[in-house]
Amino acid sequence: MKVAFIGTGRMGRPMAERVLAGGHELTVYNRNREKAEPLSSLGAEIASSAADAIGAAECVILMLADGAAIKEVLFRGSPKVDLTGRTVIQMGTISPSESMDFQREVGKRGGDYLEAPVLGSTPEASAGKLLVMVGASKPQFDKWSNLLECFGSEPLLIGEVGKAAAVKLALNQLIASLTVGFASSVGLVQNLGIEPGLFMKILRRSALYAPIFDKKLEHMLDRDYGIGNFPTKHLFKDVALFHTAAQRVNLESVAVEAIQRLLEITLEQGYAEADYSALFEAVCPLGQQTGGS
Repeated sequence: MKVAFIGTGRMGRPMAERVLAGGHELTVYNRNREKAEPLSSLGAEIASSAADAIGAAECVILMLADGAAIKEVLFRGSPKVDLTGRTVIQMGTISPSESMDFQREVGKRGGDYLEAPVLGSTPEASAGKLLVMVGASKPQFDKWSNLLECFGSEPLLIGEVGKAAAVKLALNQLIASLTVGFASSVGLVQNLGIEPGLFMKILRRSALYAPIFDKKLEHMLDRDYGIGNFPTKHLFKDVALFHTAAQRVNLESVAVEAIQRLLEITLEQGYAEADYSALFEAVCPLGQQTGGS
């Protein structure tokens, strides 16, 4: 199969590698060409424009940061993209309404569209163990499942376009909520002079435990968040999208608004590119630690 992959950043590059490992012909494009170049040695063609990449393929996979980037690539770029007879598979995190708008616009331009957002980070992307959620018709799902299995062994059909996008936002909101809750608990026990290891020993034995807690604990205790596979700025974007979607279905959003504000504070402190566990800095500012009881 001739595949174009647009967006070879933190997640896109290992995902593109999985397409090549699956035996497909691959043409890639990234606005920053340096991020695409390593794929050349693995057999990918590096296109000079998105239009060139898409023109060489029957299927276009998009792994871009947001809806604005997708619009720029598909509908506003120069040279103009020809979508006639091509299928666009959108795999980034965008809102349900954006995804449905893209479906309509791609259809107007003679193409086909489905969504397949993924859950997981770069290690899962490299191993082909992402959780793939698909918003599509059953015929579309059946046609493209083999390709989607490059990224995860069991793609799951959620429903029509927009449904998978909604599930992805719901999951990413949960990432933010769990992280804020955990950061608050760790901050409290630290500030009261309780050994975090003792707190974790109890937590791990309880029904409250989630593996994400151990993944983020060391970052928080060391206050060292590095360059995140899932940076804070992306989680902020996703929670904002969730907030908008939640308002449209009349959910009470006060808790989400609080998380948004904490993420905003984290960005203001300079942690946009850091792992999202940097939320700890907003929840438990260093200058406010007492260490007392």
